[in-house]
Amino acid sequence: MERWGELPSFERRPLPPFPGWLPMMGPAVVWIALAAGSGELIWWPRLVAKYGESFLFLLIPATLLQLPLTYAIGRYTMATGESIWQGFIRLNKWFALLLWAMMTVQFFWLGGWVTAGSGGLAHLIDFPHGWDQRAKTLFWSWLTIGILFPTLLFSPRAYRFVEGVMWFISIVTFLGLLLACLHPVVLRTVPSFLKGLLLPRFPPFAPLPRPWDPQDADGLLTSLIFAGLGGFFMLFYSYWVREKGAGMAGYFGHITSPITGKPEVIPLSGFVPTDDAETPKRWWQWRRYLLADSSVAIIGNIVTTLMTCLLAYALLHPKGLVPQGWELVVHQMRFFETIAGEAGRVLFAFIAVAFLSDTWLTSLDAVSRTHTDFLLSFFPAARRYHPRVWYYAIAVILTVISVVTMHLANPEQLIQRTALIGFVGMLLFGGALLWLNYFWLPRHLPSSLKPTRLTPIAVGVSWVAYLVLAAVYLWLRLSGR
Repeated sequence: MERWGELPSFERRPLPPFPGWLPMMGPAVVWIALAAGSGELIWWPRLVAKYGESFLFLLIPATLLQLPLTYAIGRYTMATGESIWQGFIRLNKWFALLLWAMMTVQFFWLGGWVTAGSGGLAHLIDFPHGWDQRAKTLFWSWLTIGILFPTLLFSPRAYRFVEGVMWFISIVTFLGLLLACLHPVVLRTVPSFLKGLLLPRFPPFAPLPRPWDPQDADGLLTSLIFAGLGGFFMLFYSYWVREKGAGMAGYFGHITSPITGKPEVIPLSGFVPTDDAETPKRWWQWRRYLLADSSVAIIGNIVTTLMTCLLAYALLHPKGLVPQGWELVVHQMRFFETIAGEAGRVLFAFIAVAFLSDTWLTSLDAVSRTHTDFLLSFFPAARRYHPRVWYYAIAVILTVISVVTMHLANPEQLIQRTALIGFVGMLLFGGALLWLNYFWLPRHLPSSLKPTRLTPIAVGVSWVAYLVLAAVYLWLRLSGR
């Protein structure tokens, strides 16, 4: 009889050859698209709009801190074919159960991304007429979920259409931001912006342009966590690498999902490579691919976030316009106003609702897959039901929770709660990634696949940096500074 929280031993099979760069493209693109829904459009522009270049020098280091952790997440999946959650179960089932509970709570607040995006439309379109900003935002949020949820659940073609539209919107957004950054009004601020990017500009190095609000400790933490794809969102990278069939994940069976029309991974036990002559060369190719893919995701996010920050610095900060509350993306509509007037404001409003709603939709899909994977891996009794049954049920429950919780607070508060819970999770799973990949897993791998000294050091540095950040956050909150 199978016991809960235990997985079968690894099987040994030859490491599949690397099929080439073109067939393996994808995980980084999904990573960038999902990351665009928080840090790029909301948190860093908000921080810059309020405090100018004061905290800007933290942007690039905060994003780069995620690279070693992202690489470690992908590395486990590539070496075993298993999801990172299965790795946590193998490491310690009680630890995995605690993490899963925390992740469950974090994604109770997914509705915040929908209301954040809908705030722009509510400000732009006076419908329903006579309603206040909060009521109109909730109306447009209900409408958005009413359109997107059936798209995910029932229509593979419609879901692929949404993906195509998001690709188009991503290209338009990037080009629009680039053109807006080339406007003379924006270009004049580049020297001081770059100085803030490279040098600390907060006390004792320089005075803040306005008094520090202790409540902004949560906003600063959210900016640092979502400078990329922070919190439990980061763990989704394991599934994207897995669904691409990277490394040992190529052995996993697949079924066709009626939800998306795409392959869906069956949660089987993992595999580890055999110790043959081809393994070292193939592993080196797979490692190079993983490093390149995760680096593209990080660098792409840095570039787009820098553009939105520059626009916030040039267009919002001088006027004292700070995105907040139920108008979290309203002021950002000025970004495209520089190149297309009123039409630019309208375009950015629709781009914001598309990006932030897509963040909700993509997260809903990823969280439903994660829960399905964890339940089937951790609880043998759950395997009596097909993965699709669990996926459907969890997606419906999460949607109901999103609709309920988005009425409890404004989107700024909801997303900050998500960031805080996710940050505590990062403090826990950061250390687990270090131990899992570089101390526990090598015992099961051929000697030719043993990690170099540099990679565990990089993961350790990132983890320690987040521990320091936690101490600073607690000091800011407790001291009222």
